[in-house]
Amino acid sequence: MTTLDAVLGERRPLIDLAYRLLGSLAEAEDAVQEAYTRWCALSPAQRDAIVSPGAWLTTVTGRICLTVLGSARARRETYVGEWIPEPVPADQGGDPADRVTLDESVSMAFLVVLESMTPAERVAFVLHDVFCHSFAEVAEIVGRTPAACRQLASSARRRVRESRGAATPVARQAGIVRDFKRAWEAQDIGALIGLLDPGATATADGGGLATTFLHPLEGAERIATAWVELARRRPPAMTLLERKVNGRPGLVAREDGVTLTVFAFDVADDRIRHIWVVRNPEKLRRWTA
Repeated sequence: MTTLDAVLGERRPLIDLAYRLLGSLAEAEDAVQEAYTRWCALSPAQRDAIVSPGAWLTTVTGRICLTVLGSARARRETYVGEWIPEPVPADQGGDPADRVTLDESVSMAFLVVLESMTPAERVAFVLHDVFCHSFAEVAEIVGRTPAACRQLASSARRRVRESRGAATPVARQAGIVRDFKRAWEAQDIGALIGLLDPGATATADGGGLATTFLHPLEGAERIATAWVELARRRPPAMTLLERKVNGRPGLVAREDGVTLTVFAFDVADDRIRHIWVVRNPEKLRRWTA
């Protein structure tokens, strides 16, 4: 007989999986809760017949996420501005079972690449390449043959590989983000341009609930100019803090104890290639709490 503690002990790995599949911690928690609801709906005899509750819960959670991903594409077509994955702070608070494990597979750059994949590609790739499930197991979740799932994962893997530049050590990334913060506060446009890749992009997500630029900014000079203008308009009470965002160096803007903006960075070849600006307050609740 499976003990309740053993079943509940699967919650954290399920949250880890669902967040990587959905890019939203709120949706991930809902998906895992739905999986547990389905487990509780089984009869005692049905639960006892399940050899591995963890595998059963993973399969159900994966299928729920696949369904959510399909409907999310339609919802995001009506989203105001760009949609960016929900950022996760280093100190997530709450129940440890609900915390996301922060590693390379949860960096903002990685999650954004996942957003470019089809739902089936994303599920196949994350389950196989990140969580080391066999293609036979992936096939049971995705509803395709193992060979088809292998092709899905291969296509997704190619997207990830093409998106990466030369790796920059995390300590060096922190220094570059710190230099960016100082140049921003000093309104030093030349220094900002020097820290940005010439082809850098900046994308913002306000979700129609916070003021921000609706379309991505492209090019070091354009981004630097925009950031200097932001510095000029910055409220006196606002503080800019260095914080880990999804396990990588980032910045957080706060005013009167409330987080207003989270800035995530992609640093490669010692230059900032991407900046993601999250201002949608629904995605920042954990940052204030």
